[in-house]
Amino acid sequence: MYLNNNCIFVHSKLASKMTKPITGFSRLTKKQKIDWLAETYLKDSPEDVAVLRQYWNEDSRLQQLHDEFTENTLSNFYLPFGLAPNFLINGDLLAIPMAIEESSVIAAASKAAKFWGSRGGFKAEVIDTKKIGQVHFNFFGNKQKLESFFETVKPKLIEAVKPITRNMEKRGGGVLAIKLKDKTAEIANYYQLHCEFETKDSMGANFINSCLEKFAEVFQDEAQNYADFSSEEKDIEIIMSILSNYVPECLVRAEVSCPVEELNENKDINGEDFAKKFIQAVNIAEVEPYRAVTHNKGIMNGIDAVVLATGNDFRAVESGIHAYAARNGKYSSLTHASLENGIFKFWIEIPLALGTVGGLTSLHPLVKLALDILQKPSAKELMKVVAVAGLAQNFAAINSLTTTGIQQGHMKMHLMNILNQHNATEAEKKSLTQHFTTHTVTHSSAVEELKKLRNS
Repeated sequence: MYLNNNCIFVHSKLASKMTKPITGFSRLTKKQKIDWLAETYLKDSPEDVAVLRQYWNEDSRLQQLHDEFTENTLSNFYLPFGLAPNFLINGDLLAIPMAIEESSVIAAASKAAKFWGSRGGFKAEVIDTKKIGQVHFNFFGNKQKLESFFETVKPKLIEAVKPITRNMEKRGGGVLAIKLKDKTAEIANYYQLHCEFETKDSMGANFINSCLEKFAEVFQDEAQNYADFSSEEKDIEIIMSILSNYVPECLVRAEVSCPVEELNENKDINGEDFAKKFIQAVNIAEVEPYRAVTHNKGIMNGIDAVVLATGNDFRAVESGIHAYAARNGKYSSLTHASLENGIFKFWIEIPLALGTVGGLTSLHPLVKLALDILQKPSAKELMKVVAVAGLAQNFAAINSLTTTGIQQGHMKMHLMNILNQHNATEAEKKSLTQHFTTHTVTHSSAVEELKKLRNS
């Protein structure tokens, strides 16, 4: 495949196989889907088909459950499910489950947990849990008339969703507010119903979207009967109704702090010098977007791993958090640090829309287990755990960056991946792990030492 004049050209050998698009693929059995894939793209390779089958669960009922999570399922894609112990959060000692493939993330989080566990632990609080949804529409008429109509119809909108909100209201949630927003300065004739919700322990996407679609239906219907509208004004055009994954008022804060002299763990640098260098590193991420992106990616290593392990939507969490990092017009650090009156403080404040009921929480066995490990948390409690995981990961990363360097610890954790790529035996792994306790790990050095070991 190659590009020319903004067009994509497909190699002729591949194109010949793609001249007949398949229809009805979703209606095929899993075996038929795999047979088609093997014949069309895998050159009938039995090895590739064997890989797909290799990851099927032996329990047919469990495999069917996984097959039905999404569409056109062929196999399961595994990620390591690990545990970072010794997290002291608001006085409670927790072990945090993490699903992640990247080397050193769980080790780094565990190290940070141990460090702060003897210094008072992590403090976390939920600031707010408000979530947002919007009905986007075009109105071709007088703005003042629209505002009057909105005030008239708003109680009817609330009443119309009562069958949807009844159970949520019993749990203390529901619709918090509906506002009319004029966006015509950005796009001609564009307005929105900006709606606020409380969804308690549910992430609430389906609940919010159901409410929004009902709002849109009633809003449009009522406009047809509003006497003050002209015929043109009655024809409100609904563009779409959808929740927002940007939740700047669904906030959680986590922090650690200690007297600066308690940072004297590293023999090569005293506590005050360590704190000043650490704070400078954070300040750089606050003002330099190139650094901030990598800085925040490290934070998301911890956050995503817990979000994924607990069956939540890490794509929604990622997009909302990164939008929050750019809320002031420039992408910046999610964490901050200070040294005042001899006290070092390090904290994070992020938006998190999470759920502990609904979705995969009661379906996926490992998700249920992860929530059991966390002592069946509420959504608010899970928000605190996730924020702490991100803060711990960032502390460990900056600690390494400003002292030994990031590669020393990371590459030692990566060593096993390198050895597995070259089919090292258990004896070879043991020998080389011992060797690299006193030598620097690089991909080339690991391969070279493996060759030496085999030749000897």
